[in-house]
Amino acid sequence: MIVKVRTIPLKILILDAILRRLPCSHAKYQQILDELSRRQAGYEGEKSLDYYYRELPNEKYLIFHDLNLPDGNYNCQIDTLLLTPEFILIIDVKNMAGKLVFDTENEQFFQIKNEEEKGFSYPIAQAERHQEYINKLLIKNHFPPVPVVYLVVISNHYSSYVITGKNAYKVKPKVCKGDVMLKRIRELERIHSTPLLTAKDLRKLSRLLLKMNTPPTGYLLQKFGIQRSDLLTGVHCPYCKYLPLIRKKQKWFCPKCQLYSMDAHIDALRDYFLLFVTKITNRGFREFARIGSIDLAGRILRSSNLHFSGTKRNRVYYPSNLKW
Repeated sequence: MIVKVRTIPLKILILDAILRRLPCSHAKYQQILDELSRRQAGYEGEKSLDYYYRELPNEKYLIFHDLNLPDGNYNCQIDTLLLTPEFILIIDVKNMAGKLVFDTENEQFFQIKNEEEKGFSYPIAQAERHQEYINKLLIKNHFPPVPVVYLVVISNHYSSYVITGKNAYKVKPKVCKGDVMLKRIRELERIHSTPLLTAKDLRKLSRLLLKMNTPPTGYLLQKFGIQRSDLLTGVHCPYCKYLPLIRKKQKWFCPKCQLYSMDAHIDALRDYFLLFVTKITNRGFREFARIGSIDLAGRILRSSNLHFSGTKRNRVYYPSNLKW
């Protein structure tokens, strides 16, 4: 059963929002653009595995896609997590072309494509960090000591991989192509056949994971060293992307293409919730959307299908969900 459905990963949405608000001349612009391209390719690879996940029995597997779990000032992002009574499986997906080399002796990972070699972070080390995170989470919340295992799945059908080094024999069972993933899961079922988590445990753990899942907003800004002052404010034109629009005739007016919009501020609110925090005040909205009037900002916020708490000056607005 899919507990957390697959949507466009929040990190992709946040990176996209950063690029919309970052001047093209910024020193980190190209680096962030490259990161976005890699994550978009990864997302396509994750979607390609859905064909195999549907073969898993609904009554046995609880499936969570794109979990973002807080880890101090960092973020533990898991592509897919499978819960069963017998074990927990972390799946890390790599959608990369060319030849992929896992150097187990030096704990390095690189891609050979078009006769060029490029290094990346070692997927096994990342998967082991996620494994340790889930183990600590289980201990902290007093769950039974269920085995936590992982697979690194190569989703690109046209790529190949090789595992070298003295520890290759340890790593080989933990890496596979997408079309072999179900076979590896069946092997894990044979190895871990004793139920340790009850139905109540699984419900409790599912609720905990969903509650902990939060947008990695500040983490990505911090990762790239982006200050809030680096980001452009204002409302974008939905037609030509000009920034900023101005208020005219109770609408948003674009000085560049001369077109009007009633709801261009919705995308600005979306950017704010993705980049900073998932709540906003009248003052915060005025500063971000470049609105001078308190009353005007209030009317726009009240008409934007947002939830709110508090009254008058202390009122805070927030989105009804984060499915975007």
